[in-house]
Amino acid sequence: MTPFYDILHRFSGLGGVHAEMIRMAELRPGQQVLDIGCGTGNLLLALGRERSDVELVGLDPDARALARAARKAHRAGVAVSWRPGYAEEPPYPDGSVDRVFSSLMLPHLHDKDALLAEVRRVLRPDGLLVLADIDGHSALDGHGFLRRRMAHNPLIHDNAGMVERIAAAGFTVEAPVQHPLRMGRITIVRAHPVAG
Repeated sequence: MTPFYDILHRFSGLGGVHAEMIRMAELRPGQQVLDIGCGTGNLLLALGRERSDVELVGLDPDARALARAARKAHRAGVAVSWRPGYAEEPPYPDGSVDRVFSSLMLPHLHDKDALLAEVRRVLRPDGLLVLADIDGHSALDGHGFLRRRMAHNPLIHDNAGMVERIAAAGFTVEAPVQHPLRMGRITIVRAHPVAG
């Protein structure tokens, strides 16, 4: 599916979601940004075009997606460290990352809580998670074949209540932002690790 990531990105309107996530991250110079499940790197490339004063790292288990991301970054002149790895096992020590991005990752995971626990672990005490995803099948608009198909997908259905899930993982969650796409809505959440 790797060759279709960028087509889907352009068609669905995810560029607007990424722009909103970048705005919500409130980055400062010198901060380290980790995009978990970075795919072909669209979010980090958008960020890197805006900001050359932050350290960008993309993590994904798909070697082909990372290779494509690296080629795109080279062409764009954006410095990103692309690392192979799984969302549930980010190779970072405790409290070492300033910002974590995650977009459309949760439906791919059977253990969503493991991802959130690891994000909580690697974030600095003053760090920030900015996560964009489908908050269950109710986020799918329309009444066509795609909605019916996706509504019965257990991975989508199990994504319901993602805001509560993030809070239960040890975060203070701000009011979510709903961002419309061509075929539904994405919920964007900004969350701070609970002190202690």
